[in-house]
Amino acid sequence: MSTENKTTENKAKRVKGFRLLITGLALFIASLALVIYARDDSYQKAKYVGYEIDDVKSQIKKIEEGKIEGNIETLKKTQSALSEEKLRLERPYSFALTALFLAFAFLLKGLYNAFIGVHPAAQTDVKRLAMAGLMAALCYIGFAFFKIDIPVGTEKTAFHLGNVFCVLAALLLGGYLGGLAGAVGMTIGDLTTSYVTSAPKTFILKLMIGLIVGLVAHKIFKLDKAHSSKKYVTGVTVLACICGMGFNIVADPTVGYFYKIYILGIPQQIASVFAKMAALTTFVNAIVAVICATIFYLALRPALKKSGLFIQVNPEE
Repeated sequence: MSTENKTTENKAKRVKGFRLLITGLALFIASLALVIYARDDSYQKAKYVGYEIDDVKSQIKKIEEGKIEGNIETLKKTQSALSEEKLRLERPYSFALTALFLAFAFLLKGLYNAFIGVHPAAQTDVKRLAMAGLMAALCYIGFAFFKIDIPVGTEKTAFHLGNVFCVLAALLLGGYLGGLAGAVGMTIGDLTTSYVTSAPKTFILKLMIGLIVGLVAHKIFKLDKAHSSKKYVTGVTVLACICGMGFNIVADPTVGYFYKIYILGIPQQIASVFAKMAALTTFVNAIVAVICATIFYLALRPALKKSGLFIQVNPEE
């Protein structure tokens, strides 16, 4: 390609970057307005419903202990109805926060593309998009259908398999696209279940997991290149998985603690208890993710190469 054609192509890419930047900025402003409105409206109502749920739970406990008389079945039905109402009222705030973080990601990507440029490897083709969609779906399934819930007061944490596919997506697609696939899939899993208030936090953390795994695997150790040593491929895969999940072990309970206090307005004592429980489930989930993602990647790598579906994350490097 001639120098003139390259210059023209680079200008076109930068124009697209500015368009993405403007779109991200517009979405960010709109989302911020929705966040402020939803927090002051429906989310405040949800908090009061939460207090009612606590009262009902207290009554049920006293009846079971024989301290007062009452109909437990009726109270349980009331608790179930209140829980559904609380979830309904929490959704607008959670959706708005998620949209805000997504807009911020687009904003950063637009800034990068506009002022630094788009690396040829970052251009997304149909094959990459199809695989990203598949990985997002697997992340959703791994969380929504393969989990064990652990109640912590009015909140919950869980053992799940979603992180397995989040890490695998970054190994197969690279940090940004793989991380985005994991973030979208896991966030949808939160938004469509009782974990709706965790969705915004999930989006950021899963995107970061993908970026870290992609950085270690593809930017530092060039895992997508042809390597004759199986030990090298295995070692890099394990190391990348450990780095991504090691970040999550620290970040998930820590970010979750401050997120619940300053974003969700949960009392510090309750947030502290939840953080301790989340640290346990996050650690177990991390071990499972490292083992399973490594096994899946090592099994898929030769099969994808043979079928011509293996993606070169950094083809020109």
